[in-house]
Amino acid sequence: MSIVASFAGNPLEKDVLAIRTPEDAASARARVELLLSRALTADSAVQIALLGNRRLQAAYNALGSAEAAMVRAILPPNPSFSISRIAGPLKLELEAIIAADILALATLPARTEIASDRFHQAQLRAAEETLRLAARARRVYYRAVAARELVDFLAKANSTAEAAAQLARALGETGAMNKLDQAREQVFYADLTAQLAKARQRAIAEREQLIRSLGLWGDDLVFKLPAALPVPPSRPQNMPMVEQEAVARRPDLFIAGIELDELAKSYGLVGATRFVNVFQLSGIYKDTRETVTSVSSDGTIDTENVRFKVVGPGATIEIPIFDLGEARTREAEQNYMQAFNRLAAKAVDVRSEARLAYRTYRSTWDIANHYRREILPLRKIIVDESLRRYNAMLIDVFPLLAEVRQRILARIAAIEAKRDFWLASTDFRAAVIGGAEARVEETSRITDGCDRTVTNEGDKQ
Repeated sequence: MSIVASFAGNPLEKDVLAIRTPEDAASARARVELLLSRALTADSAVQIALLGNRRLQAAYNALGSAEAAMVRAILPPNPSFSISRIAGPLKLELEAIIAADILALATLPARTEIASDRFHQAQLRAAEETLRLAARARRVYYRAVAARELVDFLAKANSTAEAAAQLARALGETGAMNKLDQAREQVFYADLTAQLAKARQRAIAEREQLIRSLGLWGDDLVFKLPAALPVPPSRPQNMPMVEQEAVARRPDLFIAGIELDELAKSYGLVGATRFVNVFQLSGIYKDTRETVTSVSSDGTIDTENVRFKVVGPGATIEIPIFDLGEARTREAEQNYMQAFNRLAAKAVDVRSEARLAYRTYRSTWDIANHYRREILPLRKIIVDESLRRYNAMLIDVFPLLAEVRQRILARIAAIEAKRDFWLASTDFRAAVIGGAEARVEETSRITDGCDRTVTNEGDKQ
């Protein structure tokens, strides 16, 4: 677990624990209960996932199996022992053979290095799985909080739209509002009602995804989420050497490099054992008891039991007549070249993912802050000024209602922009330290109807 802690725990600044004893389970459970007693944060969600997710513990169990396989691989081969007994009316033969695979003993140092490389690969895969789970937990946490924030806002906006629709209906009954304007207010209220129902459904789904990532059940399901996502930082993270950082820190790239080294050693081993693939030395003990009958000169028949003991060495070696090892050498060479090309392709992918993640991070930061610093304050000023002019009877109610609708849509877009920034921040971090995975497009709108409403509003203007 030291490699897992070094590659995953330290960059995440979280504790990683392989639960193998009841004491470990009790310690992890106490830590999870303490974190769940407070409102969940992104960091506490990641820590709970690292302690409570059973899939991650299964990955750690696979690491333990890999360690056992390495220990088994570096042990010398056991000698084989065989014994046979052949009995007849006049002869009894007993043979015992003990044999050792000399070739396996001779290649043991090389096999030990290969087994160590494979175990190191398993350690890095466990670290990568830890990073992947941490990124997934952080991602679903942001989606769950954003979904809740959107539900709360849509509930308030729906009340405002309902009041506006009722006002439009009352003005219509008095003849102060035509049917077209009444229909606009009614459809806006109906759209928000539908979007609120969708947002509630999505909030439930996102919360369930968060529960699965954290590995929670039973009484733990009543955890608290904050009402809104945090505000993006005032300054974005600047990382001009993002490609170099990713290449130097990504565990999947290390895994591909170790695989290449392992295949190089295997290729050398195959070359060394190309002509002789089987070489065994054995010790043979043979005990023969035979009844010998002889006729003496006086015509009597004598019977005598004769015993022979034979002890000596034996050897078994494969004669390379038909198979000169060319096929195995060719296979090993192609496997090596395949791993080399995979490593080169992986390096290209890592660099590209890091560049894309960083640019996405910067652009989403610009968009989220543009909404927070420019659009929302301007929308507030417009609504406040419209309300002031309406109270002064300088404008009628229609421009005021239109500006309120535009402000509601801007708030929805701002929530989505803030969510996209935190998702891009998570992906950016995963692209540099590891844990990136194929990501479903997150920048799609939560409510398709909102886009339609925006389009309708634009058409109206």
